[in-house]
Amino acid sequence: MVPLQQATHTVPIVFVQVTDAVGAGFVESLSRPGGNATGFSLSEYGFSAKWLELLKEIAPRMTRAGVLRDPSNPSGIGLLAAIQGAAPALDVEVSPLGVRDVGEIERVITAFAQRPNGALILVPTALTVINRQLIINLAARHRLPAIYPYRYFVEAGGLMSYGTNAVDAFRQVGVYAGRILKGAKPSDLPVVQASKFELAINLATAMMLGLEVPPTLLARADEVIE
Repeated sequence: MVPLQQATHTVPIVFVQVTDAVGAGFVESLSRPGGNATGFSLSEYGFSAKWLELLKEIAPRMTRAGVLRDPSNPSGIGLLAAIQGAAPALDVEVSPLGVRDVGEIERVITAFAQRPNGALILVPTALTVINRQLIINLAARHRLPAIYPYRYFVEAGGLMSYGTNAVDAFRQVGVYAGRILKGAKPSDLPVVQASKFELAINLATAMMLGLEVPPTLLARADEVIE
């Protein structure tokens, strides 16, 4: 995104699922982007603490959480910090699991799984999203409860997810693109922050992992896959 902005200051850019558009330098402010870019942002970093809370709720024996992330992605720093901030109250040890390529994904997850009572949190990046099926399969192989950022991970066999509706976000990008094609300037279109987050649970995966999903958690789920 930044190289694209450096290459052109005139071609309109509409981004999607950016965690901190201001901090990343994409826009001057959320209400008045100011340049040639606007789009749709995740909520503030603190929402990632909910991943740890939900994981502890579905897997109460968890004492270790591995946060699978690409260390070259700047948004992951804030997300990890929020998770670490929530860890002491839940009596969980948080370990950053940095992965930069496909080979590292298998090595890192396999090494993390050698100790008991572990679970995974997946931070969304291009690398982790593209290789989601590999990560889901590794979590199942090593019997690691895991929480993912988007519902389609759960539809592919992941245990649970909590995050924005990715499909809806891309639909909204189309709306903004249409307005720009009709003459609107990106600098005048405010960055839209996500305000709704969805919880999805895969009961078949929970059963495979030997987890009993609390009824209170099931009642809060937006989607339950059986």
